[in-house]
Amino acid sequence: MAARPEDAKYAETHEWIRTNKKGETAIGITDYAVHQLSDLVHIELPKVGDSVEQGAAFGEIESVKTVADLVSPVTGKVTAVNAKLVENLDILKTSPYDDGWIIKVKPSDAGESEALMTAKEYKEFIESSEEGEKGAEKDDGEPDEDDFM
Repeated sequence: MAARPEDAKYAETHEWIRTNKKGETAIGITDYAVHQLSDLVHIELPKVGDSVEQGAAFGEIESVKTVADLVSPVTGKVTAVNAKLVENLDILKTSPYDDGWIIKVKPSDAGESEALMTAKEYKEFIESSEEGEKGAEKDDGEPDEDDFM
């Protein structure tokens, strides 16, 4: 898995944000999310100029397993869309935190990002989520899909 950048902030919905010196914030999905989705086949993206709202879906990503909402960690206006992803979703596997940004936004409330997790907190969040899932599973002795990951 890709190393999670320390300068990014992370949401419980497995999106990340990074803000540059111009105040523009890139949004993407984490290496963990890409791994969970596995074989990505399609992505729906907003248009430049669209508004996104913290906690609301701004697009969808589809894998052979499922369709998942892309949830914005911040409120703002879309300033750029990574059109390369439409043609090559494998960028999310190889470079989720650099070339794999999904959209860039101009946040309307810089304070919203304060509620997001640091890289260390996100790692702990994933570990505690996985422990909870393992405890909740009932093993019937039959191999599950998860047994092969």
